[in-house]
Formats: sequence, structure tokens, C-alpha cells
Amino acid sequence: MTGRLGRGCRVAAALVTAVACHSGPARAATHPPPSASRPSGVVTWAASADRIGEGTADQGYRMIVHTSVGGSDLRVRLTNAFGDRPLTLDGVHAGLRRRGPALRPGSNRPLTFKGARTVTVPAGAVAWSDPLPGRIPAGTDLVVSLRTPDAAGPASGHGMALQTSYTAQGGHTAEEGGAGWTRTTDSWWYLDAVAVRPSSAATGAVAALGDSLTDGRQSTPDLDHRWPDYLARRLDGSGTDVKGVADEGIAGNKVLADGAGQSALHRLDRDVLSQPGVRTLFLFEGVNDLKAHTGVTAADLIAGYRKIIRRAHAAGICVVAATVGPFKGWPEWDPAAESVRQEVNHFLRTGRDADAVTDFDRTLRSPHDPERLSPAFDGGDHIHPNDRGMRALADAVNPNTLHCAR
Repeated sequence: MTGRLGRGCRVAAALVTAVACHSGPARAATHPPPSASRPSGVVTWAASADRIGEGTADQGYRMIVHTSVGGSDLRVRLTNAFGDRPLTLDGVHAGLRRRGPALRPGSNRPLTFKGARTVTVPAGAVAWSDPLPGRIPAGTDLVVSLRTPDAAGPASGHGMALQTSYTAQGGHTAEEGGAGWTRTTDSWWYLDAVAVRPSSAATGAVAALGDSLTDGRQSTPDLDHRWPDYLARRLDGSGTDVKGVADEGIAGNKVLADGAGQSALHRLDRDVLSQPGVRTLFLFEGVNDLKAHTGVTAADLIAGYRKIIRRAHAAGICVVAATVGPFKGWPEWDPAAESVRQEVNHFLRTGRDADAVTDFDRTLRSPHDPERLSPAFDGGDHIHPNDRGMRALADAVNPNTLHCAR
């Protein structure tokens, strides 16, 4: 890790009842600028949205997400970012998981949106719920349930959740038992962020902007073994004020070009700059640009990094950049792509655009062939780390670099 900074409540009580609602649906505004749309609090969980199929009417979703920082006044963010028509959601509830789709007794509480139990989210927009009084703990499974009464057209959410969630036909969202939730899904539907108000006003969050390595491909499902998950556990026990972790990875994502999700440049506002309490952007992306053989040069990728860093700095957010890991043995590897990777990593190690650099290439590479992923960390495809490699990435992050004087 190379730094250039020089700067330096776990509560198991159930969520308490939310405020009363109005009879009519609330309507979310179209997505405003990040500075205007960021609510108070700190993001405790996030997953980048993309188009994940077609909406289904009268479908219930019970989604399991894992918190990083604990706090009160929970809010959830619902997304219609890729929809082509307004999306109405109702029966939105949040509670603490007992096992499977069942919740801890007394914990499942309704969420409201400007006082209403129903919200209509315009195409391309997101909507934050009202704060839910009560506390949720750090490092726990939160259950968010919702229903789509008349959904159709493109659905927004996160495809590769690596977490088993549940679906049901009809209105079962208020139920704490799991009997009605008989089917499973490996995606998160219409939910892309959760925020809380920590006990200390000094507490902030880091958002990890990345591709499949950050999304957790090849890590063990249902165990929260992505490297941002391991990092969240480290930060929870550290002395740093940065406790929240938002995993904004999308498998196949690129810095410069849309494809598997919008490019990092195009989704930066929604996935990072608008998230509450984000102090630091952790930028770990680029291998998909350089291995795609579309003519992207090191200069192109460096220019993309610089644009992201400038925009984050303009929003008052620190940036830690990570070097691009090795991938020799992956079918798209060739000496030309390796040459670009080496040039990009040299820029990251020696440049001064970011506030700090974490050398993930050094962490992951084989001591016998530095162009290859270490066999001890190889998830089997020569590019994605296994659980042990994911832990090694988290361990390589110096918590002190997640602060800067911006």
C-alpha cells in the first residue's frame, strides 16, 4: 500500500414501528444531481443496479442484504434506473432475518415514502424511503420485502447477488414467517442501497467501484465473502471513522464503455456520489477495458481514471485507486493486454492523481510468474480470486488511507 495522505454498536433490538401513512402513493422525483439527492446518514449496504430482466405484476420479493455499519433511522433506496415506464411498489417492509426467508419475531416493519405506503418511481429515477425509527446492528442480515402490483417492462436491480433471496406471488411482505416465500432468486430486485444514521456523526463510508472482482465472482455464495465484505468486518473492529461499505461492483463492467452495466464513468453519480455518508471512493476497475481488445490504450484508461478522480474530488470525496490484477491464463490474455496493464499500473503507483494507492496487483500475483494470479488465490479461472484471495485483498487495504483532508 502506498499512501499519499499524511492525514491522518451492535444492538440486536428489533426495528420499531414506522410512522403512519397516507392513503395515496408518493411519487419520486426524477434523479437529481448527487449533491441534491444525498439524504442524511451513512450507506450500510449497496449493490449497483443494471437491467436484470422483465418486471412481473403482483410479484413479491424478499431480499437478504448484509449491513456494514449499524445505526438508527433506516432508509432504503428503490430503483427504476433502467425502467422505461413508472414503477409502482407497495408493501415495502424491513426487518431482521431469523433463517431462510423467516424474520425475527417483531422485527418486520412497514416503510413509507413521504408518509405513503406506496411509491411510484419514474423511469430512470430512484426513491428513498422515510427514516424508520429504531436501530439495526452492524454485520447482520437485513430483510427488505416489497411487491410490484403492476410491474412490466425492463426491471432494475443487481443480477449476481451471490445471496439467496426469495419470491412469492401476491402480498406476503408483512408476514414474518417464510411459508409464503417458496421460490428463490439469486438477484436483488428494485433495491440498490440501504442507509442508517450511526451513533457518531463522525462515521462515514467507502464505496468500492469495480467489476466482477469487487462483485465477488468465484467467492462462496451466501457467506458474504466478497472482498468489500471482508473489509467491512475489518473496519467494524478498527479505530477508523469509516465503517460503512458500499459494494458497487458489476461483473464485466468497464471504466470507459457501457456493456455489463453502465460504464464506471456513466454510473459514478448514482452508485457513488449520491450515496449518503461516502467519504472515500475505492476505484478498482480496468481489467475488462484492457482485455477486451477494442483498441483501448493505457492513455485512454488513464484519462478515464483521471475523470473519475476529478469528479469525486469535486464532490469532496477522497479517492484510493487500486492497481489492476494479473490475469495470464484467462482466454483473453495476451502480451499486448499485459503491456497495457503494466503501463496502467505504473501510472497508478507513481502518479499523484489519487489520494492513495493500494497495490492489489502485488497482493494477488504469483511470486513465480507475476503475470499470473497466485495459485493460492486463484478461484479457478485465473482472473477471479477465491475466498482466500478476497480476504487478502481486504487485508491489503490500510484503513488509514480511507481518510483525507477534503
